[in-house]
Amino acid sequence: MAQDLTAHQRLLDQLPEATVNQLPYYLRALTGLADSGVVTISSEGLARAAGVTPAKLRKDLSYLGSYGVRGVGYDVAYLCREIESALGLAHDWPVVIVGMGNLGLALAKYSGFDSRGFRVRAVLDVDPSVVGTRAGALIIRPISELAEAVSGTEAAIGVITAPASAAQDVCDQLVAAGVTSVLNFAPVLLRVPPTVDVRTMDLGVELQILAFHEQRRALAGVRTFPSASASASASVGRSMAAAQPSAGVVA
Repeated sequence: MAQDLTAHQRLLDQLPEATVNQLPYYLRALTGLADSGVVTISSEGLARAAGVTPAKLRKDLSYLGSYGVRGVGYDVAYLCREIESALGLAHDWPVVIVGMGNLGLALAKYSGFDSRGFRVRAVLDVDPSVVGTRAGALIIRPISELAEAVSGTEAAIGVITAPASAAQDVCDQLVAAGVTSVLNFAPVLLRVPPTVDVRTMDLGVELQILAFHEQRRALAGVRTFPSASASASASVGRSMAAAQPSAGVVA
């Protein structure tokens, strides 16, 4: 058993970060194929489903020791298990969410986490008006109980859906409580110790990138720019949003 664990640790240590980032997309594609009754899939077919080139797919999967069978392809169920093992999804991971605004509430109620090996065990906020109310099946707890919530649920993963002004303080509290992985939805760069991993999902940044591509299409004549009235309304909306103060930990 110890030898198996050592071999698995060596496999994890040799996985490049770029490959780790891609594995969830392969798993999502494979899960969809399995649900459709597909038993085997070629590298070309799986690459197409995952949105990468066959060469990229084969290189990534080679780190797992999975090359498929020439003329047959990959065993979908077996490859699913391999990737799940590499990602640590053979275990259920408890998660705490801090910030019960609209986004936090939506994440707390999202049923897709369970099927992927994540269990939301505690939800917290600083706003007395929401503390004690429900977020899905859970009661929202005060932020003062964060350390207790982390230790009581053995959560290693924390999700921050607080405003940017509160995100660093929330992150510091999560790390102090023992959380070593943070998913951050606040539009701010968090400072953490080197032993803590942070993934930031800035929806505004993603929209700005899409706006760049829309601009290219407009300049190429593929589509038109938004009308002046629409642009003016958007500008006023941004100004009003910027003037609104953010309070507490509510997103």
